[in-house]
Amino acid sequence: MIFDFADPWWLLLLLLLPFLFWLQGRAGRSASIRFPSTILASQVAAFVRQRPGRWRAALRWLGVAFLIIALARPRTGEELTSTSSSGIDMVIALDLSTSMWAHDFEVAGVPQDRLTVVRSVIEDFIGARANDRIGLIAFAADPYLVSPLTLNHDWLLRRVDQLKIGQITDGTAIGSAIGAATNRLRDIPAKSKSIILVTDGANNRGKLDPLPAAEAAKAYGIKIYTIGVGRKGMVPYPRLGRNGLPVRLNNGRLDLRPQPSDIDLETLQAVADTTLGKYFHATDSDKLREIYAEIDRMETTEVKMQVRRLYTEAFPYFLAAGLVLLLLDVLLKQTRHRRLP
Repeated sequence: MIFDFADPWWLLLLLLLPFLFWLQGRAGRSASIRFPSTILASQVAAFVRQRPGRWRAALRWLGVAFLIIALARPRTGEELTSTSSSGIDMVIALDLSTSMWAHDFEVAGVPQDRLTVVRSVIEDFIGARANDRIGLIAFAADPYLVSPLTLNHDWLLRRVDQLKIGQITDGTAIGSAIGAATNRLRDIPAKSKSIILVTDGANNRGKLDPLPAAEAAKAYGIKIYTIGVGRKGMVPYPRLGRNGLPVRLNNGRLDLRPQPSDIDLETLQAVADTTLGKYFHATDSDKLREIYAEIDRMETTEVKMQVRRLYTEAFPYFLAAGLVLLLLDVLLKQTRHRRLP
């Protein structure tokens, strides 16, 4: 709730009221007349009062004060704020192939699979961009839409948390993922459109190669930021059971075995260069967070804050109160508190 005055300078007149009250108190004595008899004076006093009480003077000056406040136009209202962003739309394309089970990342000294770390960083990234529309595509042998472009980030974060390796037929269709993300962005009149491609492998499935897909994205003004996750060479990889989940030993630890990690970093570099984006390679969780922080800085969002105030004029109440008090003062002066001339 807001309370202020439209013309507050009128309130300076209130400073004159004590001075005027003091001047009135210094006025000379009331005029008097002589009566030939005290009986006549007592008869007159029986019908009228000779002088008003002090409270009537306070009534008069209070009425004047209310009129001055009314001139200052007091008002109440509410403040409404709205924001508008610069129109940045982005799609995150996330690899869910089985190679994301590799445990070459660590969190607090504990080995973690690539997807767990990547998912945590993506959730922080989404949470920091409240004014951008973000979509999500997961891919393995084929891409599928997890979330369209949305500002409902709470719902989007729940969808990210539900991602699991094995939801899609295994493989790495990088070109098809770029194509699916491009289809989501190509007809949108946003000021900035971008794709964040996160993968740990090489394109081995799908009908679309990564470089032609990148050329198509460039034609629609879409930048692609590519992030290769994990180390090349031999990395710890869990043995998977028939259910597709890692097998644990009797002591509760994962049965990790070294396996080759094949990341096509050259293709990721070429895709980013083609679209005037940027290529990154994350080999640990700290580096991955630094990468997303850098993307966050490059894809800045210009937020404009609009403030509107809806006012209701309150001066009629003060005007009415002031007039009522002055009218009451006049009525008392002419009746119960009437003075002799």
